[in-house]
Amino acid sequence: MRLNADATDGVVAEVNCETDFVARTPEFQALVDTVTADLLAAPSTEDPQALAAADGAVGQKVAEKIAKTGENMAVTRAARLTGEGLVGSYLHLGGKIGVLVEIQGVPAAARASDAVQTLVRELAMQIAAASPSYATRDEVPASVIEQEKNIYRAQMENSGKPANVIEKIVEGKLGSYYGVAVLPDQPSIRDPKTTVTQVIAEAGKALGAPLRVSRFVRFKVGESA
Repeated sequence: MRLNADATDGVVAEVNCETDFVARTPEFQALVDTVTADLLAAPSTEDPQALAAADGAVGQKVAEKIAKTGENMAVTRAARLTGEGLVGSYLHLGGKIGVLVEIQGVPAAARASDAVQTLVRELAMQIAAASPSYATRDEVPASVIEQEKNIYRAQMENSGKPANVIEKIVEGKLGSYYGVAVLPDQPSIRDPKTTVTQVIAEAGKALGAPLRVSRFVRFKVGESA
C-alpha cells in the first residue's frame, strides 16, 4: 500500500507467497515495496490489475524475482484511487487487511490537520472491521435490493397483514440491510449508537465543509476478488 505526497493518489496490492516465513523476509517486503511504488508511478490511466498481471510490467518484475529465488509469488489483486479527493490508507492485522478510502470535500488547508487525519483513520478502520460493500446507497444494484425485499416479503407472507402494510415493513427492514452493507449507514465501531453518517457530519461541521466518502477499496489476504 502506498500514497503519493499530497494524498490524492493511492494504491493497494495483495502480494502472495507460499509461506509466512517468506512473507517476513526483507526480500519479500522489498518486493512488495517495489510493486506498490511501480503501481503508483504508472500513469493514472493504466489499469493496476493489468499492470500486476503476469504479463504486465509489474507482474514481469515479480516473475524475475521468482526466477532468482525459486519462491512462488504473485500479485493477486491491485487497485488504485486517484482524483481530487483525499485518500487515506490503513493496514490491519499486520497487513492481512488493507484499506484505501477517498473523502471528498476536505478543505485544502485542513488536509494535514489532526482532525482530518483522525477521521480518515477512523473511516479506514471502520471499513477494515465492518467490511461494508458499498460507499453509498445509490451504489447498491437494484437486483440486490429486490432480492432483499423478496426475502422480507417471504418472511411476512403468512402474517395476514395487508399488502401495503407489508411493503412498509419491508422498506423498514431494508434499512437494516443498509446498516450492514452501506458504509454511511453502519453503526460506528467507535460508538455503535452513532452512524458513520453522523461521524462524517460531525467532522464536516467542525471543518465548516460537507464531507462524504466517495470510494473505498478493502482487500483481505486470501479473499477472492
